[in-house]
Amino acid sequence: MLKKHPAIKKNDKVIVIAGKEKGKIGTVLKVDAEKERLIVEKVNVVKRHAKPNPRTGQGGIIEKEASLHISNVMIVCNKCAEPTRIGKRVLEDGTKIRTCRKCGEAVDA
Repeated sequence: MLKKHPAIKKNDKVIVIAGKEKGKIGTVLKVDAEKERLIVEKVNVVKRHAKPNPRTGQGGIIEKEASLHISNVMIVCNKCAEPTRIGKRVLEDGTKIRTCRKCGEAVDA
């Protein structure tokens, strides 16, 4: 099955629209296009128990962000500051940009 390329990219500002973290806003740290999941800064924080090892040093309980499904977040427009869907537009010079569906402003800065 052919997967669609995600419209959300690293460093985009997103809002969580579903689940226990609903309403939280953060920046995308990592996008896994194959699994259709992403990691958002300070959202969906989980605790993991780690053994001490040479790479991490001291063990203990580590808090880190867990991934969210890409359908549970919406991109936040820089201009109108609202959650929006992504549109695509081809400029005169042939480059493709992502646009806000509400105000038409370019999302790619």
